[in-house]
Amino acid sequence: MGSMLFVLTGLLLLAVCWPDTVIAAAPAVEVTCGSVIKLMHERTKFRLHSHEVAYGSGSGQQSVTAFPSGDDSNSYWSVHGPHDAECAQGEAFKSGSVVRFQHMATKRWLHSHLHLSPLSQNYEVSGFGDDNQSDGGDHWRVEVNGGGMWLKDSGVRFQHVETGGWLHSAADRRYGRPIAGQQEVCGHRKKSENALWKAAEGTYMPRSASIGSPEHGEL
Repeated sequence: MGSMLFVLTGLLLLAVCWPDTVIAAAPAVEVTCGSVIKLMHERTKFRLHSHEVAYGSGSGQQSVTAFPSGDDSNSYWSVHGPHDAECAQGEAFKSGSVVRFQHMATKRWLHSHLHLSPLSQNYEVSGFGDDNQSDGGDHWRVEVNGGGMWLKDSGVRFQHVETGGWLHSAADRRYGRPIAGQQEVCGHRKKSENALWKAAEGTYMPRSASIGSPEHGEL
């Protein structure tokens, strides 16, 4: 407590004695290859989530939802490059990059296809494959609001490369049992504010000193 008071007193004296002094903001944190993150839905603050519950319709693959709490470990995803052109650890991503997300707990890849989602009848989003099985249905193109690098806490959308659907969730599309209160996640045919996400909690790998500008995103 004493040390905190000392720091606060020092900052106050700095502001009084040198009012033109600018206190530098914390540097922006880049989302990089190998980072393990949670994706927060901007409108509802739910996190992109998966678990060992299969869809009862459509593909029958592992379901993907948006979960109301930020504390659940089933909301962690690791970030990768395309399945046929994996990125190097520490490589940063810019708007237009193509990425994959692997669910940490089950090793399934965030996937989409032409099966219909259970509630809204848009494109189903599922968990597919494993460490040894991934394909083009796992590819998502990053669209950063305003362009530039993909940063933690910056607004971003993800467009599925094969179907064109936007990763989407909405407060009025919620499941009953056995996953009551969780929101549907789908690939929506229209780009909207319900397709806006932010990289939130997680472990962010620093950009490797040997890596320059990101190269992925030309699929």
